[in-house]
Amino acid sequence: MRGVKRLLACFIILAFALQAAGCGQQQAGGKPKRVPIKVAFWGSPEEIEIITTTLNNWQKSHPEIQVKLEHIPFGSYVSKILTEIAGRAAPDIIAAEVNMFVSFADKDVFLDLNPYVEKDGTFNLGDFFPEVVDRYTVNGKVLAIPRDTAPMACVYYNKKLFDEAGLPYPTDDWDMNDLLDKAKKLTKFDKDGKVTQYGFYSDMWPNFVMCFGGKMSDNVKNPKKCLLGSKESMEGLQFLVDLSQKYKVSPTSNTFRNQGLGVIQMFMMQRVAMFHSGIWETPIVKKVKDFDWDVAMFPKGPKGIRKFATGGTGYGILKSTKYPDEAWEVLKALSGDDGQIMLAESGLAQPANKKIAEGEHFALSSNVPLNKKMLNEAVKMTVYDPFHAKWREIRDLYIYPEFDLMFNGLKPVKDAVDAIVPKANELFNEEE
Repeated sequence: MRGVKRLLACFIILAFALQAAGCGQQQAGGKPKRVPIKVAFWGSPEEIEIITTTLNNWQKSHPEIQVKLEHIPFGSYVSKILTEIAGRAAPDIIAAEVNMFVSFADKDVFLDLNPYVEKDGTFNLGDFFPEVVDRYTVNGKVLAIPRDTAPMACVYYNKKLFDEAGLPYPTDDWDMNDLLDKAKKLTKFDKDGKVTQYGFYSDMWPNFVMCFGGKMSDNVKNPKKCLLGSKESMEGLQFLVDLSQKYKVSPTSNTFRNQGLGVIQMFMMQRVAMFHSGIWETPIVKKVKDFDWDVAMFPKGPKGIRKFATGGTGYGILKSTKYPDEAWEVLKALSGDDGQIMLAESGLAQPANKKIAEGEHFALSSNVPLNKKMLNEAVKMTVYDPFHAKWREIRDLYIYPEFDLMFNGLKPVKDAVDAIVPKANELFNEEE
């Protein structure tokens, strides 16, 4: 009997040993020796390289954490993440573009980062532009740490075409009249009246709305009413429409569709002298050899108003993570100096960290564009899209289709706006 008991005891010990081995080496607290942290993100090949390099370098000194990366295409990002959350297969950390962030925040998926910020002696939220931090703060809770900001404040201009026209380059104190005057003088026609070189292009209508004194909604943080139908908003939209329809200094979206070209291609082919966008166009434009260009700040409106729409991305930790402390360490790496510096030097984005944005890696860098420093001032003038879960639906289903007709001269400004505003107001006030 004793032999049987001894044999049974051996089997039990062996079973426990095999179980322990099968669990993959557990620490005393029940955590694996290498805690898995999955990071989901979207981005260009350049962004993928920056994120991968940043985390690989960080990983060398943090062997206790195993970072896993999940790249998801931009177009399906929100739906894929929400599906993974519902299926209990969610990442620990997600990247969220400023409007994507609204969709996620509405679902209450983010962990409040305030306790981590407050107790971490190596992290200072004050290092980041406060205007950007505010976007990721909901009801006093910091739900994401910003990676970058992206004021749509850049007017790219071709110096050669300005020189040929005998025009001075735009300066950061110019206004809409200056823009129109330069665009007229930079537009060229052939003998049949067909445009061969356009002076300017922009499809970033929020800037025109806001610089003319208008607004997209009554309250950015808690929108209840669409204000695109205000006198000032429609004046800004009419000015933008007139650039193509009245003055013929700007191509339309149909122009691009008919020619199979985008504005970046036309700019680099010297068929558009100026175009309006954000700093993220830099990596493409600077690939062109022997091309002399720079950026100026988007012009002031008729009353001296200057406001910019903006993008940008932040990183947040999901509530569903099993390892919030480890996720916080990875989040710090993602938003830390190394990644911020690489982002700055790539020209892809303006770092959200003020010190780096104002320093040698960005504003003071000799890399094109030379006038990057103006973006640090532009951050103070940014206005985010309405913070509402239905805004993307309003924009995609109503604003974009109506504005496409409007900018192509197929619908008056008032008619387009009248079609948008009731639908927007309905969705702003729709009961969940």
